[in-house]
Parts: sequence; C-alpha cells; structure tokens
Amino acid sequence: MKENNTFFQQIRDVATAAAHKAGEVIAEAAGRIDVDSVRSKGVHDLVTEIDEKAEAIIIESIRRDFPDHHILAEESYAGNMETFEKSGALWIVDPIDGTTNFMHGVPPYAVSIAFRHQGELVVGVVYDVANDDLFTAIKGCGLLFNGAPAQTSKTPVLSESLVTTGFPYRAYDHIDQYLSVLKRLMQTSRGVRRPGSASVDLAWVAAGRFDAFFETGLMPWDVAAGIVLVREGGGQISDYSGNPEPSFTAQIVASNGHVHDELLDFLLPMVDVHN
Repeated sequence: MKENNTFFQQIRDVATAAAHKAGEVIAEAAGRIDVDSVRSKGVHDLVTEIDEKAEAIIIESIRRDFPDHHILAEESYAGNMETFEKSGALWIVDPIDGTTNFMHGVPPYAVSIAFRHQGELVVGVVYDVANDDLFTAIKGCGLLFNGAPAQTSKTPVLSESLVTTGFPYRAYDHIDQYLSVLKRLMQTSRGVRRPGSASVDLAWVAAGRFDAFFETGLMPWDVAAGIVLVREGGGQISDYSGNPEPSFTAQIVASNGHVHDELLDFLLPMVDVHN
C-alpha cells in the first residue's frame, strides 16, 4: 500500500503540474477566442484551438514520466471506449471542462485529470482556472482544496440543500423528464444552480459548497477526477439507479451522502435516460 501511495503521489504531482501549465494557456485566452478557430463536434459541443493546445501540453507532461500508460483525452478520443475501460493504467483528461464558459470568459472552466489503476479511480485533480483553485485527492488520503483538507457538507435533508445540475445539451428527447425533476427540486430544495462545468460542480460538492449534483449525458473525462474528489471529501457517488461506479454510464449523482437517497427518489423519472 505504501508503494502504491508513493506512486499515486507521483501521479498527482504530475497531474497538478500539467494542469497548472495548461491553465496558464487557458487563462491567457479566456474570453478572447477568434470565432474562426472554433469548430463543432456535435450539437452544442464545441472545441477551440486552446482546448487542443492545452490537451497537447497535458499529454506531453504525462508521456514524459509515464510513456507506457494509456491516455483517454477528450479532444483526441477516437471512439473506442472499450479499450480504455480495460486499461490497467489509464489517465482520463479533459483539457477544458466548460469550453462554452471559457469562450465567453464566464467562470467556471477547469482542467480535469484523473488516474484509473486496475479499473479503479485513485487520483483526481481539478484545477478551476478562472478562480485559481486547485482540488486534489488520492484514494484513502482525503481531499485537499488549495493544499488544505476539505470535506463535503453536513446538510441533512434536501430541503436545506443547494443543488447543482447540468442542463441537457446534446440530446433533447428527455427534456420533459428533466424539467419535471428540475421543477420538483426548485420547489423543494434551497436552490438549484447550473455553473456549466461538471468537474467544478463535483469539486464544489466535494468541498462542501454544493450539497448535491446530478447530470446526464456526460463522458468519463467530465467526471472521473471529480468522482475521486467527492469520495475523498466524504461524499457519495452513483448513477441514477444507485450504481456506485458511474464513470462510464453517462449518468452521475454526487452528494454529501446525507441527501443521496432522497435525490435518487427525485430522479426516478430519468433512471433510463443516458444521453
């Protein structure tokens, strides 16, 4: 275990350095993107030259120390997820989570880097570039927020909770189910927010700013690092059915643990929605 911890600390340190290096490029360009440099990968799914430049910086940093590891990165992903799911040493990278926010210079937008070892997420790093906030976690070692220990909230019930979500943006055939859930939460919870970056949503749940988060249609690079953060902050992670390993299921629920089951009840209308 000690050998693994040393290895995972090295992973975290490489990820942190890479996130900061990419973050410098991202911060310099935020809100100043030439429209001609933007291309669309799908409905409301945009990529800029800065996404690609930041990803190249991160991949180069990883390859320098771990040339034999697999890397699942958003902008270079070619569509064969099964290969990555079976990898024993896998980095999962989102160079800019919240690209639309980034393009408009609207916080938050973040670098998200996770490491999956023998099928288990063990290291998570989320660098909230706009706010210069760093969230890191290693399995079994707790959550650090800007180097200090942090944890999820103690809020006991959903009626006292501040909930964060992500709106449907790739597919809209389930919009009515989503809106029914959103309506109930708006009526029941203390408030609902939509910042626009899933990795930051998860980091803020982990550090106790939000009490819970849910979203559908996400990819592993959107959530992998944040999953580690929430677990190490003392929170709970699942999909809408309660499956505790949701990184490849396109559904995620994160909470402080106290309000998790209550939120799952609210999400029953969307239990079969995965896009």
